[in-house]
Amino acid sequence: MREFEWNDLRFFLAVARFGTLTAAAQHLHADHTTIGRRVRTLEAALKAKLFDRRTTGYTLTREGERLFKSAVAMEEIAFATQTQLEQADNSLSGTVRIGTTDGFGTIFLAPRIGRLAGAHADLEVQLVAVPRISNLSKREADLAIGLTRPIEGRLYSRKLTDYELGIYGAADYPAKHPPIQSLDDLTAHRFTSYIEDLIYAKELDYIPRVNAAIRPKLKISNPMAQLAATVAVNGLCVIPCFIAHSEPTLMRVLPERVAVINSFWLITHADQRNLARIRAAADFIIDAVKEERDLFLPHAGQHQAS
Repeated sequence: MREFEWNDLRFFLAVARFGTLTAAAQHLHADHTTIGRRVRTLEAALKAKLFDRRTTGYTLTREGERLFKSAVAMEEIAFATQTQLEQADNSLSGTVRIGTTDGFGTIFLAPRIGRLAGAHADLEVQLVAVPRISNLSKREADLAIGLTRPIEGRLYSRKLTDYELGIYGAADYPAKHPPIQSLDDLTAHRFTSYIEDLIYAKELDYIPRVNAAIRPKLKISNPMAQLAATVAVNGLCVIPCFIAHSEPTLMRVLPERVAVINSFWLITHADQRNLARIRAAADFIIDAVKEERDLFLPHAGQHQAS
């Protein structure tokens, strides 16, 4: 067997995890033709077919599955070695990538994260605010803000905060629509919600937790766009309070009756959470949320509906 290049395993792992050359290339910041060539080179060196190539993407063969387990173990050793060296240095430098949900990242973290970068001249901060949860096992980020506590993988997590959601509408909405005095009254009103097949976490399926009889007629894929539609008097919407707070023209409907509670979790790699750069970023986020807890839980201690 011809000796293979160890570095080719990085390309193999990316294709195995993301399923296409294009997605793997985006993750590795490389050209997709380079990814394909390196995978073919690895197959030739090992004299084994590692992937079944279909129009829908790449799937591992039996030989590929065996190599995947070994490659993941080798990757973990490499990261552990890198972590040990970085911990010995303990300098607050390098890059830290923070993956967050789009609402939290855009509305809360983005206006504040510059303070972290400004406090550490040798630290590059990358904020990835996307409508999904960053996958730390795929090394998409160094730390992530998620909606649930992970139960698989070598990950460390702690609850960042609970956060409250309420029903909101434009300030002039009540004057133009029937009065709302009970949960049953909500069914006579137009609602905006998420598109069901684009909901990436069950925690975002708010409407059934308020009143299962509500049938939203306007469906939008991200919370900032839902916010904009609500401000433009396109009906009512269940919105996180910290997001609604950014639009003072909104009014809350039935605040004493409807308070849906979700949670944010701060998640890091178990083998990297003590690195200086990651610890600094995690501590910054924890402190920022703690300082403005009332944004997330404006009615803390009051009646909660679920």
